[in-house]
Amino acid sequence: MSINSIFQFLVPKDKKFFPLFEQATANLVLLAETLHEAVNAPKVEREEYYSKIEELEATIEEITHKTHLELSRNFITPFDREDIHSLIKAIDNVADYMHGAASRMRLYQVEKITKSIRKLTEINLEACQLINIGIKELKDMKDHKAIKETCKKINKLESKADSVFDKAVADIFENETDVKNIIKYKEVLSALESASDKCKSVSNVMEQISVKHS
Repeated sequence: MSINSIFQFLVPKDKKFFPLFEQATANLVLLAETLHEAVNAPKVEREEYYSKIEELEATIEEITHKTHLELSRNFITPFDREDIHSLIKAIDNVADYMHGAASRMRLYQVEKITKSIRKLTEINLEACQLINIGIKELKDMKDHKAIKETCKKINKLESKADSVFDKAVADIFENETDVKNIIKYKEVLSALESASDKCKSVSNVMEQISVKHS
């Protein structure tokens, strides 16, 4: 048995941080689902989805705040304090950028939703679902190979999002003549692509924690 394994055995079972991580990622999946539903709904129905996204983002922000409070109150943590901070912040960042994409569509009154926007919301939803799985695997800290595989899948999705984004931007500049529309779509696509980058950041933190405790 390694020193880390012995330490994990002696440390009391975490009742503070992982419940917060699980709440955050469950809400993150709901946010990603709502955004994907929004871009597949008629324009007249999207306001309800945008309002729900705003509520979910605020909920995740509150969970992030609670996590930071728990860090200041608790001496014993399930893993390094800086890793707890990095993980919850990375999850919060994903929510921020997906909320940012929804806010831009709402503010700019984007009527036509392109295939690229739909594809990026689909990719982000899949990545958020994998983050949720990864947090549960990290909680058990038994199958490090499974955590690595989950992180690998998230990283592949981020690469896929980059390709979709690059092609979408090229298409906009080639086919769109209205400057306002170019700005609108570029802003929305950028926020969605940034959300996928932040999913990769969550993946990197999860993998780092796993490696430290393997």
